[in-house]
Amino acid sequence: MRARRVGLLFGVAAFVLAADIITKAVAVAHIQEYSRIHVVGSLLMLTLTRNGGAAFNIGGTSMTIVFTAIAAGVITYILRASRNLRSIGWAITLGLLLGGATGNLVDRIFRAPAPFRGDVVDWIELPHWPVFNLADSSIVCAGFLVVLLALRGIRLDGTRAVRETGPEPGSPQPSSRIQPPSRIQPPSPAPPPSPAPPPSPAPPLSPAPDYPEMDYPKPDYPPRVADDRR
Repeated sequence: MRARRVGLLFGVAAFVLAADIITKAVAVAHIQEYSRIHVVGSLLMLTLTRNGGAAFNIGGTSMTIVFTAIAAGVITYILRASRNLRSIGWAITLGLLLGGATGNLVDRIFRAPAPFRGDVVDWIELPHWPVFNLADSSIVCAGFLVVLLALRGIRLDGTRAVRETGPEPGSPQPSSRIQPPSRIQPPSPAPPPSPAPPPSPAPPLSPAPDYPEMDYPKPDYPPRVADDRR
């Protein structure tokens, strides 16, 4: 898999480099310097300029040697980073960056006014935008792709950075079902109910007290007299 991704990287870089060299040669041969050819009115024009700075003539001619060293460093970094390359997106991105940086580096090495201090040929002009070439546009596209890949969390090796906010979209969600325990313990038996205490026997009735008979004195009534009136 890594060999295919590296092959894709160098294939994209070779295509960008070849297209940049050919279009610059055609522009130098058929376009007069600082003249304009209107292709689509004022929206797209062809004009030939040379600059010794970075892309879009940033930095001016005094920084030509510095940007040459920077381009060489970028190429070296891409070649070293390709050892861990396993992402198609990063292969295309690094291929665009490698092809664009190499295209402008070729101009700085071989074009006038001096080796390693040459001016880069620019020939595409848009309204309110500096003149550029295919190598510059390739570098800009690579920059957009770097931002896009970083936002999606894709690394050079094809893995995704883990986000703390939650799982990645499309990743399997954890099951919300409660998993049964590996071994279910039987419930412990309830203790038997304790026997009710036997009812306490009623206390025996005590016998009535045997009171002794009292010898009360007899009343002394007067003798009854017969009634003669009957």
